[in-house]
Amino acid sequence: MAEWVYHNCKVTINENSLFDIQVKRIHEYKRQFMNILYVIYRYITIKEMTPEERKKVVPRTVMFSGKAAPGYLNAKNIIKLINEVASVVNNDGDTKSSLKVVFLPNYNVSNAEIIIPASELSQHISTAGTEASGTSNMKFVMNGGLILGTMDGANVEIYQEVGEDNIFIFGARVEAIEGLKEKMSTANPEDYVPPELKKAIQAIRVGTFGEKDLLMSLVSTINNNNDWYLVSSDFQAYIEAQKKVDETYMNRAKWNRMSILNALRSGKFSSDRTIHEYAKQIWNIKPVKVTDALG
Repeated sequence: MAEWVYHNCKVTINENSLFDIQVKRIHEYKRQFMNILYVIYRYITIKEMTPEERKKVVPRTVMFSGKAAPGYLNAKNIIKLINEVASVVNNDGDTKSSLKVVFLPNYNVSNAEIIIPASELSQHISTAGTEASGTSNMKFVMNGGLILGTMDGANVEIYQEVGEDNIFIFGARVEAIEGLKEKMSTANPEDYVPPELKKAIQAIRVGTFGEKDLLMSLVSTINNNNDWYLVSSDFQAYIEAQKKVDETYMNRAKWNRMSILNALRSGKFSSDRTIHEYAKQIWNIKPVKVTDALG
């Protein structure tokens, strides 16, 4: 994976860092925006540390990939922000040993064959109630990756199979979403945007990451009583979940145990089981013994 990243992105990444990956179609409900806002907050936090404190930070390589629909401006702006953040973070002498950001080009099946097995943490952080049932999270689990995610889509089934101690779950549950949206639509933005998120937004506002007018138009999708995907509401819980990821990663025996259990407990998601269940419950067909040409 490190070789692939260097070959395709010309970025040298630390093979001993935590490989933190979010690969999927770029969309506001999938909240790549929340992920990169957290990366900005993490970057600022590391910058404010002393050199001694930085030595204790779990090094991370945060990787994104996915495609935006041709006319989806906000999705394209999210990609723009990720690349602008990468340009700053990866060239900062204070942080480049503890944080790297990479947007992986041309996400497809062939590239996924390299990316998914290399992932240690994969993010599936859509707002609860918005993901029908994506299956990429199953692929990561089968390869021993741990999930940081919400109780949405197939994360719910994975949670049931691997157990709550082997997955990092955060955020509002689906039954609370409508109430939170209604509350946020009339609240003062100063009241619902947490200070950590304000810090990240301010860095964008002052031009730390390039084209501030363009990027602030993206920020305006969450801080004008129109945060329909609850980035602000879930942000502090997301930070706490990220702290738990760091703490767990420092205990490699615990992390490796969780990784192994994820792989072992993912049998339910095999194609064999899926097709058999479809055949029985939906298609109403029975298995037929197949013989060779000689009978």
